[in-house]
Order: sequence, then structure tokens, then C-alpha cells
Amino acid sequence: MNRLFVAKKPLFVGSNSYLSRLKRRYGVKSAGFSGVLDPCAKGSLIVAFGRYSRLFSYLAKTPKRYRATLWLGAQSPSLDIEKIARVTAAPRLDSASIAGVFSEFLGEIEQFPPAFSALKIGGQRAYKLARKGEEVDIKPRKVTVCDLRLIAYNNPFLSFECSVSEGAYIRSLGRDIAAKLGCEGSLSYLERLSEGRFSYDGEKPLDPLKYIELPRNFYAKDHSDLFVGKKLDISSFSVQADGDYLIESKEFFTIVNIENGAISYKIARMDLADLSA
Repeated sequence: MNRLFVAKKPLFVGSNSYLSRLKRRYGVKSAGFSGVLDPCAKGSLIVAFGRYSRLFSYLAKTPKRYRATLWLGAQSPSLDIEKIARVTAAPRLDSASIAGVFSEFLGEIEQFPPAFSALKIGGQRAYKLARKGEEVDIKPRKVTVCDLRLIAYNNPFLSFECSVSEGAYIRSLGRDIAAKLGCEGSLSYLERLSEGRFSYDGEKPLDPLKYIELPRNFYAKDHSDLFVGKKLDISSFSVQADGDYLIESKEFFTIVNIENGAISYKIARMDLADLSA
């Protein structure tokens, strides 16, 4: 079964565990997801069954939008409620102070991902090292905060919504906001609302052609050449510049790469799924 859809992961279950539930529910063996959600986070999770899981790197998945609540004064090595170590009184804030701090995070910023994350350090997941008490050497990265706005503030809880680039961590953003406000802080709630144009709609099957973020190309000869993976000639394409391209047919599509006049298949023939399933 080839299927692309958005699931809604609940709180307090890992993304891999939730995917296993979906595989059992739909009776499929091959499945994948894009964009890990932490156990203490809920919300939109892009899921693909069958060969559609090969499409993740080509899908328009940014910016990602989140709703979060920051618990000011709460210190947690995981930066969420999983491992709260201590809680201290947080200073009372006014809306002008919060708005001023929020403005400092708009645009491109440098961010240190959490030690409790799925990043690989020396071939191992960072969170596995952190849970064993080992030192985790994580390098900062450039990320973009497209939008950041206050939803509610009731000391010590500060709720906000934000849109961020791929690779940004909202737990790190919460930690850094709290530091600018003069205290420690950890997320008590986190929900991913959407990834690009992907948002939860009852696990309805999606047409991948509406979400693949690649330029289209046209193959002038018989499309059955693409169906059987025949060797292709550059002269048969309407666009001959280097790059990856999506080529559509009535019942299938393929993704090819053009480089120095040579054509290669990035993804061979991919059948279009029945969207009524």
C-alpha cells in the first residue's frame, strides 16, 4: 500500500512506537515518518506507507508551526517535563518585556540543540548518551524563526506559537527565551500544528504530487520508457539544465536527475495511490 497522510501523535508516546501502532492498525509492514516528535510532544506527524516513504526529502515541509507553553523557573536537562530537576520562583513579567525578548529571536539565530535529542554523536543518538549521564558535545546550528507570538501569560506559564525552519528545536527556543527573561525554563507543553502545508485532517490520504517541492520537466517521447526504467536521452527533455525534476504521467510519476547532460533516476516509477482508500 502506497499512502501519504498526516497522523496526530498523542502525548507520552515515542514517534517510533506510534508508527508501530499505525502499521498494525492499517495492516502494513513498510512505513516511515518525517520529523521526530519527542514523547512529551504531540501533533502533526507526516507518515508514508510503502514506497512513498522514499519521498520525504522532496516534500515541502517547512516552515514548521508549533504551539508551546514555557514553564518559567523549571529546570530540566531534557528541557521539557520528562526530567524536571528543580523549580524556582520566576520573576513577574510585563507584556512589553516579553515582546522585546521575542523580537530578539526573529530571523536567523544560532541555536544549541538539546542534549536529549535524536542527533547522532559519534554514531550514537544524543539522547541515549545523555540518559547514561555521558557528556554530549553538540555543536550550534543556524536556524530561522519566521514568526513568534505570545498566546497567553499567567506566571510562571508563558504560551506562544512560532514558525521555524527545519532543524530548529522548540525546547531550545524555550530555554533561550527563559534565559533572556532572567530565569531557567522548560516546556510543559508542545504541539506541532503543521509542517509546511501538511496538517492533521483525520489521516486523509494525500496526493504526493501536490506536496513534492521540485520543478516539473516534460519527457517528449513515450512515457512507457519511464515506466520500465529505460535509459533516457537529454534531447527528449524540455528542460535540460542540471537538477532534480518531477515527471508526471497519468498513472505514475518519477524523479530524475540531470547532471552534465546525463540522466539518472532518483526515484524510479512510483504508482499513484487511490486517494479514496
